[in-house]
Amino acid sequence: MAGGRPARRRQNGSMTKTPPVPAGLFLHDEDGVLRCQWCRASPEYRRYHDEEWGFPVTDERRLFEKICLEGFQAGLSWLTILNKREAFRKGFANFEAEKIVRFGDKDIERLLADAGIVRHRGKIVSTINNAQRVLELRQEFGSLAAYAWGYEPAADTRPHVPQTGVVLGPSAEAVAMSKDLKKRGWTFVGPTTVYAFMQAMGLVNDHYEGCHAREMAFKARKKLKKPA
Repeated sequence: MAGGRPARRRQNGSMTKTPPVPAGLFLHDEDGVLRCQWCRASPEYRRYHDEEWGFPVTDERRLFEKICLEGFQAGLSWLTILNKREAFRKGFANFEAEKIVRFGDKDIERLLADAGIVRHRGKIVSTINNAQRVLELRQEFGSLAAYAWGYEPAADTRPHVPQTGVVLGPSAEAVAMSKDLKKRGWTFVGPTTVYAFMQAMGLVNDHYEGCHAREMAFKARKKLKKPA
């Protein structure tokens, strides 16, 4: 529907044109809300878009989960990962790093046999490795939240009106974080993966202009006390 023919509706017995839906957005028939085009595939995708993506996160477990799942998503669609998220949580001890670091060969084989997750040995081993790395990072910075929020881009460096065709990432901050994490021994944290993590945790707000969630995410960021 984006950029297409204006919709019509009957009002007071006559047909009237409604404004065309901006490119990159879609208007859902059930609630009449404008959303980013990428979330139209399912109700769960729309819920994730409306309530999670781009909204600021400081919770340690959720942050570690997000960066791990972004690593698993490499080469796949995010909807695939979202549909498997509960299985990932079950398989990886709810992404509690203190528990994952104790995973051994039997756990790796257990996860490789789990059809509910993405059965990629390299990514499974990477998650176990990164659990140890995040514990080390917490010792240095106090929390993953304090570390990650230190890479928040300055507001004046962000596109004023995000829209279709505007390249949003990886940003310079994503490249810098990726480089630093790799130096610390993290794996599956390339710039594209790190930028997706930044989008998911609200370090950047990449909802398209006109999306109903964009302003909500900005309001949530204003209320957030940035981790120190």
